[in-house]
Amino acid sequence: MPKTTIPSEIQTQVETIVSEFNRTHFSKPERGYQARSRGRFLYLDRCDLGEPFQVCRLAYQGKGDNWEFAIYRHSKERYDPDEWFFPGARFVDGTLQGAMKAGLEAYPVLQDTPQAKILRTIFHALPKSRKGR
Repeated sequence: MPKTTIPSEIQTQVETIVSEFNRTHFSKPERGYQARSRGRFLYLDRCDLGEPFQVCRLAYQGKGDNWEFAIYRHSKERYDPDEWFFPGARFVDGTLQGAMKAGLEAYPVLQDTPQAKILRTIFHALPKSRKGR
């Protein structure tokens, strides 16, 4: 049976893994994944446009390399553990690194382009409920 909370030693490992992944996959320090936990869930958000947005939720299954994965569906504003037809699904392997790689393909990093600036403006104009807060 899954534990109800993520142990502190696992949370420390998560911080280390996320920091290392960010260092190797993002060219700017203000971009990258942010982890937050609540109960047995670990939420991976990513910052590309200046504000974090939801990417996926992982459920702790008793070991640090056997997480249950759920992609965040922005179109439905919810995490969906049954959705497996998305770019990057092949990376989901129960690890944090696999989840973050899947997130990079499902939600590609926006570059500093005029189009990204327009998207940033639109994103900031959205009500907070639509931003994933």
